[in-house]
Amino acid sequence: MKRILLPAGGAILATGLLAAGLAGTAQADDKVASDALAASQAKAAEVLDFWTKSNNAALKQATAYYWDDKAVKKIVSKGGYSPDGKPGSTAPIGEEKKVASKTHNVNLPKTIGKVFFEGRDGNLYWCSGTSIQSNYRNLVATAGSCVYDVAGNDEVVSRWVFVPGYYQGKTPYGVYVGKQAFTHYDFDVYEDFDRDYAFVTVYNGVGGTLNKPKQVTKAEFDAYKGEKFGKDVQVSFEEYKKGKLDPKTTDYYWVDPGAKAEKVGPDYPGAVVEKAEVSKYEYFKAPVGKANGAKFGEPVTEHVTKAQWYAYKGPGSKDKDKAGNYTITHYYVQQWYKPGKEFRFMRTDFFIVVHEVKDVGRLGDVVGGQGFAWNQPTGKYVRTFGYPYAKHPDGSKPYSGNTPKWCYGKTGAKTTQVPSLKIEEHVSLKCAVTGGYNGAPWLFKYSNAKRLGYVNGVTSVLYDTDGNDRWDYMSSPYFDGETAAVYNAAKNVWSGQITPMPK
Repeated sequence: MKRILLPAGGAILATGLLAAGLAGTAQADDKVASDALAASQAKAAEVLDFWTKSNNAALKQATAYYWDDKAVKKIVSKGGYSPDGKPGSTAPIGEEKKVASKTHNVNLPKTIGKVFFEGRDGNLYWCSGTSIQSNYRNLVATAGSCVYDVAGNDEVVSRWVFVPGYYQGKTPYGVYVGKQAFTHYDFDVYEDFDRDYAFVTVYNGVGGTLNKPKQVTKAEFDAYKGEKFGKDVQVSFEEYKKGKLDPKTTDYYWVDPGAKAEKVGPDYPGAVVEKAEVSKYEYFKAPVGKANGAKFGEPVTEHVTKAQWYAYKGPGSKDKDKAGNYTITHYYVQQWYKPGKEFRFMRTDFFIVVHEVKDVGRLGDVVGGQGFAWNQPTGKYVRTFGYPYAKHPDGSKPYSGNTPKWCYGKTGAKTTQVPSLKIEEHVSLKCAVTGGYNGAPWLFKYSNAKRLGYVNGVTSVLYDTDGNDRWDYMSSPYFDGETAAVYNAAKNVWSGQITPMPK
């Protein structure tokens, strides 16, 4: 087994960037490194809220993350593998009944899902992963590059969660926030892709209705400090006349002027008022009262993603709240109009977002967990499951990323070597998937009836070996006794549940 004695200089080329993670210093011996993801229940609740608010909007915005080495036109194979001890394995959790499948009778395991995290560039990414057996039934296996920042900062990524069975914004088995990450010391410190694997403890899953709109009065809306929104509804002129027109007391009703709108003063007979958005400076300079240009109600604040915030405000703005969320505040003044035939009369309904959540339990109790195997012979059949989505280098995009796909075949008998990623002893598998499949488990002795097997690898790197600009192979670190040491450290760590979110 190779050992890296000195850190290698220079950055590693990749297709994307990972984010700097939460605070936490790696704790390691000569094999195991461990770092906090969401060390407290309060932090875990913030991470959960980020991904699930606005009907899981952030989950839907994420895109596939992956590494590749385009310089490799042909897999370099040399020699065989040298196990550092006797073969070993840990049995999977649970036993599932066989179910029908339309895809060559391959029954997809409940344990697989998507790993989500935030990138340094403000974008949101996903990898693949699986629930794996552990003493507390709270462990996820994936690629180390889907957990650790490999851009030279030796930190974990931000806002890491696992969603088993994820499908188009749906979280059928709950959302599981990562608490603590474990990987090999050589990957954490030296970015050695021969150790590109990670095991992550997760809090109990949270399910139920995570984002339920509740209609409230304007006063309740203004007083609420959480996520909220307004919804405009067209009404009849008769209903509009019943509404109060004084913007100091309410803005339930307003007028959408048509192309023939005429601006008038507030004293014009039958004049109606509309809100016009202005800058913060113009708003606070505006007077209070009944006049064109006077303030129209209180400022309205909405929570947005980092990318939306940058697009609206620019990277120099500082509108983070104390919890680290990104917000945009809108300011309005009055504009009075003469009613006409082209006007639409509107009502604004106000909603706050509440959570009717429940603790769905430990990951392994909900979906089961795959077994774990190490120092196994190569040249054996494995079945892999993951969520490909990204394009091939030639621009073709055969996968949607919505549903998991699988590959089946014998692993390569010789080591795969990629010097640019410090890879000297990866295991190869012929499989034409694309980005998003990274972190996908390689299941040894997979039972199609039980939908369970033994994790004996994870997808690390994709390759175009024949030069046609399409990925056709992938590789995984060889799972040996040192991998087992990392796994054994992770499988004995308790995580607990998240403090209930406010309703």
